[in-house]
Amino acid sequence: MDVDVRGVVAEGFEPVRDAFVRNFRELGEQGAAVTVYRDGRPVVELWGGTESFDGGGAWERGTAQVVRSATKGVAAAVLLLLHQRGELDLDAPVGSYWPEFKAGGKEGALVRDVLAHRAGVPALDVPLTPAQAADPDFAAAAVAAQAPFWEPGTEHGYHAHTYGWLTGELVRRVTGRGIGEWVASEIAGPLGLDLWIGLPEGEAGRVGRLGQVSAPAAPGGLRIRPRRNVAEAYADPDSLTQRAFGAITPSPDENDPTYRAAVLPASNGIATASSLARFYASLIGEVEGGARLLTPEAVALARGEVSAGPDRVLIVNTRFGLGYMLHGGASPLLGAGSFGHPGRGGALGFADPESGVGFGYVTNGMNKGVTADPRAQGLVRALRGLL
Repeated sequence: MDVDVRGVVAEGFEPVRDAFVRNFRELGEQGAAVTVYRDGRPVVELWGGTESFDGGGAWERGTAQVVRSATKGVAAAVLLLLHQRGELDLDAPVGSYWPEFKAGGKEGALVRDVLAHRAGVPALDVPLTPAQAADPDFAAAAVAAQAPFWEPGTEHGYHAHTYGWLTGELVRRVTGRGIGEWVASEIAGPLGLDLWIGLPEGEAGRVGRLGQVSAPAAPGGLRIRPRRNVAEAYADPDSLTQRAFGAITPSPDENDPTYRAAVLPASNGIATASSLARFYASLIGEVEGGARLLTPEAVALARGEVSAGPDRVLIVNTRFGLGYMLHGGASPLLGAGSFGHPGRGGALGFADPESGVGFGYVTNGMNKGVTADPRAQGLVRALRGLL
């Protein structure tokens, strides 16, 4: 596919542009953007293709998109900032802030277990409808009543949807505000970010429609057939894998304005690539025209390994710090100290303190994979080769 790629690339970062163009020509990309910050300043800011997957309108510099689970990295920052400000103790039981959560044998679950996917409630016995999922009171009550699938703190498994209700309710209990409101006033506003958890009505025209990519095999064997046990877990409706991803049933229409306006901090954040990269850059250093969000001590918490090894939900080996996937395993990032979060099927945001990099990639074309999307990984490899 020939595409008009626009934007700017600092001298020496041209291979990232080459990789971005290759995504359109070889990997089925329809519309996307990528931004790289280094030492607080943008060095790559590129966009191209159509605003919506099914055509119609060019992708512009300010085009935003649903980033799915990349939202989890923003939600994690809220809890880390509350801890940094002395308002939330990561080592306290969740039930000390949210007494109803103690039900069913979850008394020992700590706030840090929520961030590290160790809380033991990745699924619900009775899935929520999209309308119920968007009701913070209903969703919180459902998670609080759920018996754990393992003793909290003893194992880890990706909380695909429940992570959002867990973090969102903790923020409500501690601050009295919804997490979407908190992000808008304490993160997005001060940093000038086009990033929302709960899209305002006035911004709806900036967000394109998602679609499903059917990408050809990438050069160099990037498309890897999943291992048999992984494929079986996703095919079995009774597996914890399917139950975790099916905690909202039926699956919501991500192009529905009602869905986009809901506050689901595990899955429906919306951002531009520039804002996602700027957000991550601000976690590790002062950004141009803005401030630094996390102290070095909080960054150490974010990227210090807490969970590692076989993931009860994703089946493959995963590594998590407090709220963030770490480099290696199912989610290769830039380097050993990198931390961030992918969105299922495409988006990726991360920070790398050693190189001073903040990275953001968003797309309107969703692949079937959960973590290591070949388009995002091609961009990361190109960047890694420069550093």
